[in-house]
Amino acid sequence: MKKISTYLTYAGAIPFIVCTVCLSFDINQLISLGYVEKILSVYGLVISSFLAGAHWGQHLRINKGLWTYSLAILSNIIAVLLWFGFLVLGFKVLMAMFAAAFVALLIIDYRLFHMDFISRNYFQTRLFVSVTVIISLSISGIVS
Repeated sequence: MKKISTYLTYAGAIPFIVCTVCLSFDINQLISLGYVEKILSVYGLVISSFLAGAHWGQHLRINKGLWTYSLAILSNIIAVLLWFGFLVLGFKVLMAMFAAAFVALLIIDYRLFHMDFISRNYFQTRLFVSVTVIISLSISGIVS
């Protein structure tokens, strides 16, 4: 049986996909939830910040010289830049920024995997879900 984290990771991609489908079919507002662009922007900020926070937590376990400090600083830079982008950027540019952030977060996970700090199963799950999210964000930025 798979870990609950695997199921939650896959479930976390659903709002990205749903918002992308809505925008692709020119559905700009969801009753009781609001505008799709805002929903996707807020959700993208929450999830990318959550992943950066997970990397912050990883740095607390790592004691391998420069990587320890780099991971701590990088996780903070990513979260703060995304928050700032959320505040000042238009939707299309923000989606590109989120997509780039998910690529960067995946690269960090790849490094953590090769350092044996995350499992193969977790990395494979993150790879599949991240690619799905990156594609969704890219499509959303294009079709909006």
